[in-house]
Amino acid sequence: MSDAPSYSRSDSRRERFSRSGDSGGGGEPAALGRQPPHSIEAEEYLLSCCLLDGSDSIAKCLEKKLPAAAFYSAANRVIYEKLVELYQKSPPVAIEVVAEELKSSGQLEEIGGFAYLMQVSSRIPTTAQTDYFLEKVRELYLLRQLIKVGTSTVEQCYEFQGGLEEFVDKLEQDIFTVTQDRVSDAARSMKDTAKEAWVVIDKMMHHKGEITGVSSGFKELDAMTYGFQKAEMIVLAARPSMGKTSLALNMAESAALPRRGEPAGVLVFSLEMSAAQLGMRMLCSRGRVNMKKLREGFVRPGGQEYKDLVDAADELSKAPIFIDDSSHLTIMELRAKARRLAAREKLGFLVVDYLQLLSPTDPRTPREQQVAEISRGLKALAKELEVPVLVLSQLNRAAEKENRAPKLSDLRESGSIEQDADVVLMLARPRDADEKFQVAADSAELIVAKQRNGPVGDLKLTFLRDITRFENHTP
Repeated sequence: MSDAPSYSRSDSRRERFSRSGDSGGGGEPAALGRQPPHSIEAEEYLLSCCLLDGSDSIAKCLEKKLPAAAFYSAANRVIYEKLVELYQKSPPVAIEVVAEELKSSGQLEEIGGFAYLMQVSSRIPTTAQTDYFLEKVRELYLLRQLIKVGTSTVEQCYEFQGGLEEFVDKLEQDIFTVTQDRVSDAARSMKDTAKEAWVVIDKMMHHKGEITGVSSGFKELDAMTYGFQKAEMIVLAARPSMGKTSLALNMAESAALPRRGEPAGVLVFSLEMSAAQLGMRMLCSRGRVNMKKLREGFVRPGGQEYKDLVDAADELSKAPIFIDDSSHLTIMELRAKARRLAAREKLGFLVVDYLQLLSPTDPRTPREQQVAEISRGLKALAKELEVPVLVLSQLNRAAEKENRAPKLSDLRESGSIEQDADVVLMLARPRDADEKFQVAADSAELIVAKQRNGPVGDLKLTFLRDITRFENHTP
């Protein structure tokens, strides 16, 4: 594979064209006397595969979203661009057609003439190694992109003028985009969108009543929402000590350990409680063990409650649940952490406890703007990772003062929360509950105050205070 090509008279012209075009497309100028990573041979072998079959190899390149910029040689870029253009019009593509089209556009002599096309097409006898050469070209292109982003990062650091959190978040996004080889398809045709929507419609028609998202674990809520959907921001709001953390943990448990279907990877950001505290809550809740008895030392090794805790620990230790109990997180840091974990693990559900505890990027801005920035950032994260994000939030005291059920305007500190949210759930004490203590009662009302794609309404939940667990309401 290291055999050097025999140049024709037009090769020198092709080589000059290749070098002069490298800085503007797939290649970059040499830095500190070093050439960027590339392999002209691998590019020619890949083009040879494309020219040999005229169909399958080009289709593989398109499936991998290989851009023309991936070719370091400008001549090879031109040939690849023409192959893709012709393939999209009328596959398969013949070498004679490529030559004629390049001639019509005045590019044939520039790349080295028909002789160079013939030389490339005869580089290998079969297309058996298409996948290997495709990955090689793609890998070297990504390395060049990393060098480009890294060089740009150094320059931007020298020119930095303020706003460190946003600056770091932008740089991380640039690097993450390259390493994940993401191609941004911001504008999508209605054909693709309708196809995706039809998959959901078909599922609804043939699986009547089944949820299409992540189950909350509560029948009535799932009946209204059909589960928490991808890219949704769900706000769970309540006054302090009403049990919103317990309810969120029950939902996280249901997502990671569903009764039916595939488990979803769950990431919990706990800004209020430590991971150990959350772990104890989940163990007692799952094992149905009285937390007060456990604290007071009435749970003995070898007893039934101890065995229940062991079984719960075994189940939860195998569940795809991740807890981050970092305090003083900014929205930029939270998004970075979620992004990194999502790159390693398959996430299906995020929980943030709770919104008002996230630190502002700029403490000097008014509190309402700070909360609005955090809310927008969480919604953007849901869309970026394509997972539902459950965000806990506090309510103001208006509902208590007026002795009424909470409503959207009671969301604390910013109206942008209700605007950004796809679903707003409000946890409230039943109207007939004892008013003496403002804490969770044996039953609770869960108000679906907003839902973009479904009905709103109220439902009841049963709260088992001793094990801090919400369950479907039983009269």
